[in-house]
This record gives sequence, structure tokens and C-alpha cells, in this order.
Amino acid sequence: MRISAPLRRAGGKGGKFLPVSGRLLPGALQRPAANGGKARTMLDILGHLFAPLPMFMVIGGAGLIAVAQAGTSTAFSALASLKPLLRARPDDERDSARALLFKVEAVAQLKGLARTDRLENPHPFISQTLTTLANAADAEHFALWVHQAIHDRRARHARVIGFWNSLADAAPAVGMGGTIIGLIGMFAQMSDPDTIGPYMALALMTTLHGLILANAIAGPIANRLAALSEREIAWQQDMADRMIAIARREGSLFQRTSMREVA
Repeated sequence: MRISAPLRRAGGKGGKFLPVSGRLLPGALQRPAANGGKARTMLDILGHLFAPLPMFMVIGGAGLIAVAQAGTSTAFSALASLKPLLRARPDDERDSARALLFKVEAVAQLKGLARTDRLENPHPFISQTLTTLANAADAEHFALWVHQAIHDRRARHARVIGFWNSLADAAPAVGMGGTIIGLIGMFAQMSDPDTIGPYMALALMTTLHGLILANAIAGPIANRLAALSEREIAWQQDMADRMIAIARREGSLFQRTSMREVA
């Protein structure tokens, strides 16, 4: 029997009428297959986005430029700065330093500056400052040391921040260089359309990775480190000024006491 309508029988004469396409399930139940295809397409796109060659070109090229500008030691320091980048708490350290200053003042008045190194604090700068205060010849020697120490810390921070800024500046230029390489390869293979795709992908991906490295990674790291450095140096400078004042006051009291004993 001939079926003129857009239906046909399934499974012989006694079968149910089906659409010409032969699909028995409703459209809503057939969507997972389409969604699965979309998921595979998205995975393919992500695979192209994170292709190793464009990423290696951008990260490697920008990294070499930053190392050439800042030096190898600064590059290692910049990588090491990623740990305090996430764990640094300058406000908590400032509050701890302020609380310690009251103890320093009390110990200096009761037992003298030589006993201030008995106070313990886990922060390296504070611990070293207490030790230097206890062993300094006078207040002026301590002031000279602490000002130089803060200056050195500020310089180290500036070098590390400069490395990340150099990386952020170099990344878009390196990405543009990869784009030019990809375009050259694409134009060189215009006679073979099948080979144009990879070169076009290289041209676009290197630009994208350069922008991501500059604006989403290196630039934010540099800004975060700069903010942390400013807050850290601020409380360390305040602590140094107060400890210098304590050292000068206790030193003058010691001199007056010695003069009275001699008289």
C-alpha cells in the first residue's frame, strides 16, 4: 500500500504511523543529543583556546623580555612574591607592631634597651629591629640602620613590582608578534585553503593570550603587590620612628643618670 501523506508505517502493516524522519521520541526528549554536540563543540573551542603553542609563545616571549629587563634574581623574587600575595595581612601586622611597641617601651623603662631583644615576634622585620635596638651603640646608630633597612625593603619591593609591570607591558607586544607570524603563514598558504585555519588560529590566539596575560594576570599582580608594599612600608616606618624616639629618650635618661652618679 502506498502512503501519500508524510507518514509511514513502522514494523509492517500493523505498526504505528511515524513521521517520514522516523523519529519516535518527542523533540524535547531528543535535545540531549543536540546539547551533547554543543558540549563537544565548547570543549573543542576550549581546546583551541588553551593550545600549548600560542601560550608558550606569549608566556615565554614576555617572560624573556621581563627577565632581560629586571634580571634573573628579581625574576625568582617575583615568583616567590606570589606566596605573600595571597597570605599577606599588613593590617594585622600593623596592629601587632603597635601592641608590641607598648611592651618595648615598658621593658626599656624597667630594664633598659638591652633587654628589648627578649621580646618575641614572628615577623622578620620586627624581630631584627628588636635585636638591633638592643645591641646598637646609641640611638643614632639604630636610626641609621633602621632607615637603611626600610629603604632596602622598599627598593626590593619596587624591583619585584617592576618585573610584573614589565611582563604586563611585554605580553601584548609578543601576542601581536605571534599574530604577524600567523598572518604571514596564512598568506603564504593561500593556495591551499586547508592549511589556512591553523595559521589563523595562531594569529588570533597569541593576541588573546597576550591580552589575558597583561590585563588578567601580570597587571593585577603588580597592582596588588604595590598596594601591599605601600601598607607594609607605612607601618614599618611608623614603628621605626617610635622605636627611634624610645631609644633617644632612654639614651638621654641613661646619660643623665651616669652624670649624676659621677657628680
